[in-house]
Amino acid sequence: MPEIQMPKLSDTMTEGTLVTWRKKKGDKVSTGEVIAEIETDKATMEWESPEDGTLTEIYVDEGGKVNVGDRIAFIGGQGEEAPEKGEKLAEAKGEPKQQEAEPKKEKKPPAEAEKPAPTEKKERETAPPEAKIDKKTGEAGPSPAARPTVGAKTEEARVKASPVARRVAAELGLDLASVKGTGPEGRVTETDVRAAAKSKTAAPQKTGVAPAPPIKAGEGARIQLSGMRKVIAQRLVESLGPIPHFYLTIDINAGPLTTAREELKSAGEGADAAKITVNDFVLKGAVQAAVKVPRVNASFDGDAIVQYADVDLGIAVAIEDGLLTPVIRAAQNKSLREISELVKDLAHRARNKRMKPEEFQGGTFTVSNLGGMGIDSFSAVINPPQGFILAIGKVTKTPVIDDGDQIVVGYRMSITMSCDHRVIDGALGAEYLKELRHLLENPTLLLV
Repeated sequence: MPEIQMPKLSDTMTEGTLVTWRKKKGDKVSTGEVIAEIETDKATMEWESPEDGTLTEIYVDEGGKVNVGDRIAFIGGQGEEAPEKGEKLAEAKGEPKQQEAEPKKEKKPPAEAEKPAPTEKKERETAPPEAKIDKKTGEAGPSPAARPTVGAKTEEARVKASPVARRVAAELGLDLASVKGTGPEGRVTETDVRAAAKSKTAAPQKTGVAPAPPIKAGEGARIQLSGMRKVIAQRLVESLGPIPHFYLTIDINAGPLTTAREELKSAGEGADAAKITVNDFVLKGAVQAAVKVPRVNASFDGDAIVQYADVDLGIAVAIEDGLLTPVIRAAQNKSLREISELVKDLAHRARNKRMKPEEFQGGTFTVSNLGGMGIDSFSAVINPPQGFILAIGKVTKTPVIDDGDQIVVGYRMSITMSCDHRVIDGALGAEYLKELRHLLENPTLLLV
């Protein structure tokens, strides 16, 4: 029977939080039975037992964070004990615990400790001109006059480094002990020092930064980030930083969409659970337009652009503590009705923590619709490595000029396409939006 480890439940997950144990120690469990809830970097998910047996040991308490691959439980067969129990029994009998045993350090006799160590030529080369050789250790170090105390400077002097590297480190105020050497036998070179100094400058400095002042009563609260919010923050920086965004916006005539929706409603589609929404038309149109203009269904990959054979449609779904993007695989093969049903099912399970990892990983582009929340128009951030994302606003009733130059009541919808300029140029994006406009303004084309 297995020792259960923290599973990797998303492509970017490095650690998980054990939110709740649905079973307690000693309970019988079956394959596929939910035994815990685990918070990943994207969602809180129910976790099923991979085996039949007894939950013999629980190594992680509720609320505990564990790295992917670390043990969290043990499911044993009849009479089978967890490894930890076996180790404890061994200790009780006086047997050594091999895993925790530490090798004893061999102490040298006083006479040997006082014996000067051989000094090699390459060790002399690492000492700066003003340094002297310690007679006891045989290592380079600053002269007594320049060494008022024994501490960090002495440790730095013992690091194998070229004289130039030491001088540059001193000029830049860099501790040589913190620099990883790439020279022979780990020797620190000038290049290593300058690279470390550059990295230190680029990274946010944690030392010496005053802690944030405590929040006073009545001023709100400090809310700890969940794993999902941390990843959202990280992904947004990864997106807006290296990805060159540009934006294209169109306003479409949404009158035909609203008419089609009303006709479907009058034909008996009144139930919320079954009705095809305006958003379903938009999703089907976005997929069909990508089939017509396949070059947008792509992503940037270093020295190449990867164009995908399938249109894997991502749908942004707002949940309680963040955002999930379920994916409809091979959406080009799905009908309007099938897309409508899949969207409702995925959104429902996303909000109720019932999604599987593979259902929200990947996707070739994403559609985010905030029209239902009253937003007229907005621009969205690309979900890397996708090439674009569509931001859909609400259908707005507004005065428009018809073909006879008469002012009439019309319906308009704003659509903004955020593009990765490495993959999609302005003309290509415009070609895609032209096709999307044609499909949405002629929704009967989406019914076939």
